[in-house]
Amino acid sequence: NLPSVVVSHILNPQPGERVLDMCAAPGGKTTHLATLMHDQGEVIAMDKIANKVKKIKQNAELLQLSCIKAFCYDGTKALSAEKREDEQEGPPFLPESFDRILLDAPCSGMGQRPNMAYSLTLKEVTSYQPLQRKLFTVAVKLLKPGGVLVYSTCTITLSENEEQVAWALKTFPYLQLQPQEPHVGGEGMRGAGLSLDQLKLLQRFDPSAVTLQGMDMDSLQDSRQDDLISLANKDCIGFFIAKFIKSNSK
Repeated sequence: NLPSVVVSHILNPQPGERVLDMCAAPGGKTTHLATLMHDQGEVIAMDKIANKVKKIKQNAELLQLSCIKAFCYDGTKALSAEKREDEQEGPPFLPESFDRILLDAPCSGMGQRPNMAYSLTLKEVTSYQPLQRKLFTVAVKLLKPGGVLVYSTCTITLSENEEQVAWALKTFPYLQLQPQEPHVGGEGMRGAGLSLDQLKLLQRFDPSAVTLQGMDMDSLQDSRQDDLISLANKDCIGFFIAKFIKSNSK
């Protein structure tokens, strides 16, 4: 789907860098990142479910992407307090080990399956925010100064998206929101205390905002390209993207 492709371009990994895909299953973004890097550098993919990690490895082999290394590991435990004596390249990792990190966090999934809003309990919905913050905290510590962290979800709730951004900026004052390229979705949603300028830096895809049904597509042929792109993006899953840069953790 469109947002899942966009998010890799927003992270913008470069050949030779060390990149972490923190919650990588099923691995589509992992292989996309490696492709954008021309298979040069290192892409570490983590997931805590063994069968899903096996699938990531299979896809990497199928696409002949040798820079991908996949590990079955809990992302909340991926930070090592001290250097290990062994020479293993897998988790846990020392602080400031990665140039770029993608945290496509576990979420309520309402952007992909809107009907889940009627089946999830309040306890289930609210359980994701603490987990996302644990993962985000680890990601910030694993990121090098000057590094890029992209946080994304496939849900549309304020608590898992804009509220997480507001919390992150308050908790880690050395993080700064960055413009996103490409920016083909909508802006962030109000209600989390973020400024209008900050909301413009966020990217939210929400198919419930506009419907394409019943529209005369022929009448759109002379519309501005930006309008056409914006309209087309409504015909996709719900998704959220925030991009941060880590200035200095000292």
